[in-house]
Amino acid sequence: MNFEGLDPGLAEYAPAMHSALDPVLDAHLNPSLLQNVELDPEGVALEALPVQESVHIMEGVYSELHSVVAEVGVPVSVSHFDLHEEMLWVGSHGGHATSFFGPTLERYSSFQVNGSDDIRQIQSLENGILFLTKNNLKYMARGGLIIFDYLLDESEDMHSLLLTDSSTLLIGGLQNHILEIDLNTVQETQKYAVETPGVTIMRQTNRFFFCGHTSGKVSLRDLRTFKVEHEFDAFSGSLSDFDVHGNLLATCGFSSRLTGLACDRFLKVYDLRMMRAITPLQVHVDPAFLRFIPTYTSRLAIISQSGQCQFCEPTGLANPADIFHVNPVGPLLMTFDVSASKQALAFGDSEGCVHLWTDSPEPSFNPYSRETEFALPCLVDSLPPLDWSQDLLPLSLIPVPLTADTLLSDWPAANSAPAPRRAPPVDAEILRTMKKVGFIGYAPNPRTRLRNQVTIKYSKLGLEDFDFKHYNKTLFAGLEPHIPNAYCNCMIQVLYFLEPVRCLIQNHLCQKEFCLACELGFLFHMLDLSRGDPCQGSNFLRAFRTIPEASALGLILADSDEASGKGNLARLIQRWNRFILTQLHQDLQELEVPQAYRGAGGSFCSSGDSVIGQLFSCEMENCSLCRCGSETVRASSTLLFTLSYPEDKTGKNCDFAQVLKRSICLEQNTQAWCDNCEKYQPTIQTRNIRHLPDILVINCEVNSLKEADFWRMQAEVAFKMAIKKHSGEISKNKEFALADWKELGSPEGMLMCPSIEELKNVWLPFSIQMKMTKNKGLDVCNWTDGDEMQWGPARAEEEHGVYVYDLMATVVHILDSRTGGSLVAHIKVGETYHQRKEGVTHQQWYLFNDFLIEPIDKHEAVQFDMNWKVPAILYYIKRNLNSKYNLNIKNPIEANVLLAEASLARKQRKTHTTFIPLMLNEMPQVGDLVGLDAEFVTLNEEEAELRSDGTKSTIKPSQMSVARITCVRGQGPNEGIPFIDDYISTQEQVVDYLTQYSGIKPGDLDAKISSKHLTTLKSTYLKLRFLIDIGVKFVGHGLQKDFRVINLMVPKDQVLDTVYLFHMPRKRMISLRFLAWYFLDLKIQGETHDSIEDARTALQLYRKYLELSKNGTEPESFHKVLKGLYEKGRKMDWKVPEPEGQTSPKSAAVFSSVLAL
Repeated sequence: MNFEGLDPGLAEYAPAMHSALDPVLDAHLNPSLLQNVELDPEGVALEALPVQESVHIMEGVYSELHSVVAEVGVPVSVSHFDLHEEMLWVGSHGGHATSFFGPTLERYSSFQVNGSDDIRQIQSLENGILFLTKNNLKYMARGGLIIFDYLLDESEDMHSLLLTDSSTLLIGGLQNHILEIDLNTVQETQKYAVETPGVTIMRQTNRFFFCGHTSGKVSLRDLRTFKVEHEFDAFSGSLSDFDVHGNLLATCGFSSRLTGLACDRFLKVYDLRMMRAITPLQVHVDPAFLRFIPTYTSRLAIISQSGQCQFCEPTGLANPADIFHVNPVGPLLMTFDVSASKQALAFGDSEGCVHLWTDSPEPSFNPYSRETEFALPCLVDSLPPLDWSQDLLPLSLIPVPLTADTLLSDWPAANSAPAPRRAPPVDAEILRTMKKVGFIGYAPNPRTRLRNQVTIKYSKLGLEDFDFKHYNKTLFAGLEPHIPNAYCNCMIQVLYFLEPVRCLIQNHLCQKEFCLACELGFLFHMLDLSRGDPCQGSNFLRAFRTIPEASALGLILADSDEASGKGNLARLIQRWNRFILTQLHQDLQELEVPQAYRGAGGSFCSSGDSVIGQLFSCEMENCSLCRCGSETVRASSTLLFTLSYPEDKTGKNCDFAQVLKRSICLEQNTQAWCDNCEKYQPTIQTRNIRHLPDILVINCEVNSLKEADFWRMQAEVAFKMAIKKHSGEISKNKEFALADWKELGSPEGMLMCPSIEELKNVWLPFSIQMKMTKNKGLDVCNWTDGDEMQWGPARAEEEHGVYVYDLMATVVHILDSRTGGSLVAHIKVGETYHQRKEGVTHQQWYLFNDFLIEPIDKHEAVQFDMNWKVPAILYYIKRNLNSKYNLNIKNPIEANVLLAEASLARKQRKTHTTFIPLMLNEMPQVGDLVGLDAEFVTLNEEEAELRSDGTKSTIKPSQMSVARITCVRGQGPNEGIPFIDDYISTQEQVVDYLTQYSGIKPGDLDAKISSKHLTTLKSTYLKLRFLIDIGVKFVGHGLQKDFRVINLMVPKDQVLDTVYLFHMPRKRMISLRFLAWYFLDLKIQGETHDSIEDARTALQLYRKYLELSKNGTEPESFHKVLKGLYEKGRKMDWKVPEPEGQTSPKSAAVFSSVLAL
């Protein structure tokens, strides 16, 4: 409301306003509700106030039910009935909020919202309460915890807010604009200009936004564009309040008189159908507040500041008999609100008292309120029973008082003995089949337990000291699983080990900020450089989260869903498989195909298509045959196929090739439009193949017990047939034990026969043969080594028109009811990858389970025990595929990425530039030094638990995001001057800017208000990639973590890290601040960190290292220097003495040179 026409003494209330309370004015105060409230020492004790013993409420007539003190002597500024719970919220001029539960007004919570400004409006949401003060919007839980705190510009003077939907908020005030805030992202999304400043009241209907102005006008605005549709000039002085109901708009306010503003006793009423004023309504009180209370009729409640309240019809005459009086403790009523049920009215006065008037003895504030959550009582007396049969039951669960007496558990040593935890018993099947050689027993794996499941146990250093090498003895790179949506790690590995795809993606580079093809190429480059060290796809997954289609398909999991395993990973990875192929196809479709990719026979590329389409796309004809004989043929293509299983449940043998053919050449009956019949008719839909892909991708769609039983049944049939093939006819009901077939795969038996374990749970063939027939048909059959001997490996495709596809990868879902399971991949790694990594030429199957990689037998890739291992995706590649393409990779990153670029920040000016870009004659060469430092912000806080012994266990490390990257010149006349100082714009919500350690402040990363040189992560990433590829050496402090968060893989010979140069084995790492003080006499990192200062200091420390170690030729003398460093550090507790004056002149001299340039 507008306070300009009110008592001017309320602008700054004096302590005298809350002196002794007048016992006559508070006859209905209940002292029991004023517990823990301290009054002025000179005031009257509450026990002395007369209290009415009972209140009689007449049905249908509003009467006072309860009164309560919110904050003694501090005027109530706003009141609000909670829209979700039976609560009343009150805000004071002192910035304090108090809530009361139920019609008895029992105090529920009380907390400070703002230390200096009054609370001007309150709005209840499902999960909390919004509080608006002068230039601050705060969202708090009902118990008082802060959910978010949004600071507005200091020049703002906000008075009103309006919740337009569940996540959008409008805020208005005395300025000439209205802000739109997105409550999900807590960011300003729009700023609407208003022609008449001073919007202090806002309402909404299904037709308009209504804005009440301090000038006395009410503007009606469009719901979509916020443009003014109509305007009513209600009062000549100022507007006090207005309300809307149906087609009526009622206003009250002040008119201009010769002596100033005077309260107008005529309510201006407007008909919204004809957009004109109707007869004003004269009332008998001085109206300050008004509300429609529509019960049986459209009643208006008009309230004056002196406490008079009158009910009347907006189109009738006001009757003086309808006036009742509220007895405020203070001289004035300050606020008024009506509950959603219209059964309760709330008044707040200038002495901090709240009065509740109701029309029934037991009113409800809302028609359907949810249950209010109260603080839990002490549970010491109601502890759950303890099961003594559990060996691991901690006795600390039993609360016992501190006592000096001997406890029952204090057994003497003579009567007690240690009881170590017993090892789990050995599986009975292992003992039964075990063969002993000496004292060592051998037995086949019964496969009754899940395997290859590894959980990271984080230390206080997070991932930095985790032994990944223990789980990966190969030179291939794993992927870290702790990043959100890392369930797709297995599919990233599959795409990487497809040689044509890897080369194509790494040759791609575009200007799009969030391009999945570019980010996937950067990730593939890291996997190429790694020598067994794990990589992380944080940048790729960051771009993935920005794709709208990914969110629409449900591919982006919330942290809670990912941790609890709510999502079906098998369905999820199959949808992700289809999405990534489609997205890569779209990203590359309009780009020119690199010359490195040429197809066999010159027919590889077609206009408007992409290389992804050439590799994965299968061209088809979809035929629709109506029963009238009309046939419609349409051409289409698909990047993958989904298996369609037969309905037959008789258990007969059904080859995988038959099911695949059925799925590719799908035939089904469905309703479709017939042009000949001109209506929807039952039609037969068939699909014919025109061109087969080079890479055949299959989604297995084993999403129910029905499909799982089909795989299990076919595997059993295939197992029996394999046994018959190698050992003759066998009785149908006979059971086969391992001992009966112990010689099945032995040298004395059949040399070509696999072992019994290799035949179990196998239905999937390693190779399939596909042939296009002359009548547009397709023949599919399983392919074995014997068939290859018959046709010949090289002439199969050329002479007989036969295409042979070899199994290259299987992605499986490992079931686990507790965690939702995990996804792993079996991949057949080709010769080129082994040649690059190990220098040998061979093929081998590997298991990829995030960072765990190990070689496996090829039969494990096709064995699916449906009780715990379910197939999800299959990749078959055409034989000799790599020989068709030139697989050279040309680095697409050029030197021009280091040249000057524009900033994304709107307010950034040349005076704010903190770096000088490289000139053409300064381009770095191999071996040049570059000082580097990065600063980070936190996106997700660390999740940890405190053990019973007091130690902390990290469940999930914090997720960091790079916020600033600085590179300084390492040699030449401009040594120490930065040539990169980029602040990285982020669209993700930052939970902690770490300003003390990073120097990053809120707003520095926002393009709308930042004054820094703001760029995209991709732009800065390309600069660093170019420096790495050119062969520069990076000098910095703690670069390992910097490169991990930036998501870069840098060869070890290109990293000069001062944290390790000045380190002794088995000793602590030393901070950059202490090294700078000890060796350079510099005092850095005073209040916050600065990346330019840190990068320059690291360069100077490296020069100092070369000086002290004589370029590394005198390690013994340098060892003595390090011993002195550690002795000094222990004496000073590794703390730098506080500076007496300014920063050392050494750093000031270098910085002045930057300013001079």
